[in-house]
Amino acid sequence: MTDFPGSPDSAARERDAAESASAFAHPAVAPDRTAAYGDHPDQVVDFYAPRDGRTGAPLVVLLHGGAWRSPYDRAHVSPLADFLARRGFAVANVEYRRGGDDIPRQRDGAEPGAGSVGPVAGRWPETFDDVAAALDAMPALASRELPGADVRRIVVSGHSAGGHLALWAAARHVLPEGSPWRLPAPPSLRGVVALAPIADFATAVGLGVCGGAVTQLLGGEAGSVLGGDAGSVLGGDAGSALGGDAVTVERAAHADPGVLLPTGIATAIVHGVEDIVVPPAVSEAYVDAAARSGETVGLTLLGGVGHFPLIDPSADACAVVAEELAQLAW
Repeated sequence: MTDFPGSPDSAARERDAAESASAFAHPAVAPDRTAAYGDHPDQVVDFYAPRDGRTGAPLVVLLHGGAWRSPYDRAHVSPLADFLARRGFAVANVEYRRGGDDIPRQRDGAEPGAGSVGPVAGRWPETFDDVAAALDAMPALASRELPGADVRRIVVSGHSAGGHLALWAAARHVLPEGSPWRLPAPPSLRGVVALAPIADFATAVGLGVCGGAVTQLLGGEAGSVLGGDAGSVLGGDAGSALGGDAVTVERAAHADPGVLLPTGIATAIVHGVEDIVVPPAVSEAYVDAAARSGETVGLTLLGGVGHFPLIDPSADACAVVAEELAQLAW
């Protein structure tokens, strides 16, 4: 949770705590198969077959959230993977390298700043290396591990930081020239369903989302996320929001979905109106940026819903997520 303009009151915080507790109360669900897409222990994918045994099931590639930080791994969205498998989807739950205590800073091995607390968000460039590698390997891996999956019908989805990665994965063909992750053509996806995504860096930085995680992901320090007050960067560009640091600004051009538009990939976002972890303003900024680029992005705002019900199989919001996936997949 974070403080941002119009900081949440105690009732909002209590709601968030209750929703979080419910989402994380589900036991992890073991996959049907696990396969590696690289040599690192985190370069693995858990596969869940459609529970009704159908063949030709569309494949949902799921990217978990957790502010790109190591304490949060794919296990916490395994109940969602199982929920979707029970809805007739094949599911690939992707792990990727995240920030941890072993990388206090993202640049030059520097010591953590005075404002640093806990694990750093993300690994640059490894987090992006892994997502790109996993998506590139996915058709072959899924065909081998889940013969019932139709790899011609892939929808990428992710929650929070994973929602950022899902949007980014669908935008690799519009990355700057020379980017190691750039694709020569749009990826073969049916679409993207992003759940409460960290979709627009300028807005997320301005709101201090996840304790400065965006700036850490790009190699900066959480304690220096803003060049001024939060309100001054809302609606601005990522460079001004990041305080003008040359390295973080350059990296943002390769990582910020809000500037990697238009994609030409069907995209839908689901966001809770009551989300105080990643406020809906972050998704709204992305939708606005897409519109300015000539692209329409669907945005479903769920009243009375915060950040975590979107991945909680016991919450009604999860059924909305499944329906959004179905609309793109089938």
